[in-house]
Amino acid sequence: MVPIAVTHLFSKLDELLINCLRSCTIDDWKRPTLAKKWTIKDIAAHLLDGNLRSLSMGRDQYFGETPPALESYADLVAWLNELNADWVKACQRISPSLLISLLDCTGPAVTRHYQQLDLAAPAVFGVAWAGEEQSANWFHLAREYTEKWHHQAQIRDALNQTAPLLSREFYHPFLQTMMRGLPHQYRHTDAAYGTTLQLIVGGAAGGHWFLQKTSDGWKLAENGISHTTLRLEPEIAWKLFTKGIRPEEMPLTSTKMINIEGDPDLARPALNMIAVMA
Repeated sequence: MVPIAVTHLFSKLDELLINCLRSCTIDDWKRPTLAKKWTIKDIAAHLLDGNLRSLSMGRDQYFGETPPALESYADLVAWLNELNADWVKACQRISPSLLISLLDCTGPAVTRHYQQLDLAAPAVFGVAWAGEEQSANWFHLAREYTEKWHHQAQIRDALNQTAPLLSREFYHPFLQTMMRGLPHQYRHTDAAYGTTLQLIVGGAAGGHWFLQKTSDGWKLAENGISHTTLRLEPEIAWKLFTKGIRPEEMPLTSTKMINIEGDPDLARPALNMIAVMA
């Protein structure tokens, strides 16, 4: 896979987050978000947890809690969700002002750590939602970028301020990374060799991707003649891939946000892809 360059974006993304949080009123911090049970303050606390985990586990090689016996991907997700919930609950004691200060302090340290990594070397964790038990650092960082991006997008969505993140500079690398999960998502989808799905995300920040069935399974391709085309508007694509909205909550054809030309059954797995670990 061609590496996705994101290291230069972390400091810019963090700056957008800090400025956004500093503009929040006390009532804003209590607003509900696409993260279901989490408010804006809860997501900010989760982002702080992400910074601290990156420094502790990635930089310092200190892993703290040992996971229980995990027999499946679902077990891993359940354990991570439990860790996330514990942290967010504890952070209810922390003021919004202090959360901002801690994010502002830890963000640059995380970026410095990422800048020092050998991008071709094995990462501390594989990108499980793409089916990898072992990943290169560049893919690990791209995954970490999508985590920071989509949680900030959830905050901004609650504030009706998503425009900065939907620029090509920030949104296109997010989409590129999400699409790396398509072959794994389609691993149980049967189709004739050569069958090709084209996935298009509209807007200046979007693009098009081809997924083709080969003798070695489903593979991303640079081009192709599509049998089915799935078009998503940029406002809905990130929400689908991060579980902010599910396909069953909206019609699958002839809408302003989702359009399918061809076989709806071939497009359905892409609509159900969740490229986050929760």
